[in-house]
Amino acid sequence: MSSTYSVVMPAFNAERTIGEAIESVLNQTVRPQVVIVVDDGSTDKTVECARAFGERVTVFSQPNSGCGAATTRGLEIVATPFVACLDADDLWIQEKTARQMERLAAVPELDCVFSLARLFKHGETPRHEAPVQQFWGRTTMLMRTASARRVGPVIDPAHGRGDMVDWIARARELGMRLEMMPEVLALRRIIPGSLSYGRDERDYGYLQTVRAALERKRRGQT
Repeated sequence: MSSTYSVVMPAFNAERTIGEAIESVLNQTVRPQVVIVVDDGSTDKTVECARAFGERVTVFSQPNSGCGAATTRGLEIVATPFVACLDADDLWIQEKTARQMERLAAVPELDCVFSLARLFKHGETPRHEAPVQQFWGRTTMLMRTASARRVGPVIDPAHGRGDMVDWIARARELGMRLEMMPEVLALRRIIPGSLSYGRDERDYGYLQTVRAALERKRRGQT
């Protein structure tokens, strides 16, 4: 099985973290063919930080449209058999893609694999005893590109949260086989004020995704 894959990294005002994120990709034991950074209208030095890696990273910029829209644009560019994604404030363990490629090779029926992620606070060193969670999201995903294209665009809900919840739900509705690997293969950074931090009115996006899934199910039954 070919182990050729691309990495899609949506980024918005990520100058504090994107360098570390890219380094964690380039340090993989199985390196990607290309890292595609989609700058979603950043107003800081995100683009400059990404371009500092030279030809190893391809940077595309678009007006601010949302993380889902940036992810969709990256997926459209991918030309390899497999695609992985990484949020610009998270990190990969060095063996991440190697372990996931092994799993996809062992089970050809699998469309996509995810993994556990260990949490750490921005500005602190990741600790082995820190909380671990199943991470059904961009940062741990490795997928067959043809399967990702079947799912279609990543849709940004109101207030920005829930884009991957909806996308994964649509993949399941298509009958795709997704698996959570029982290994910590990524580190999820917690930054106050980020989309993944805390609970507030932005959680309305999650409600939107649930309503959309129920509506698709209703239409399928009529």
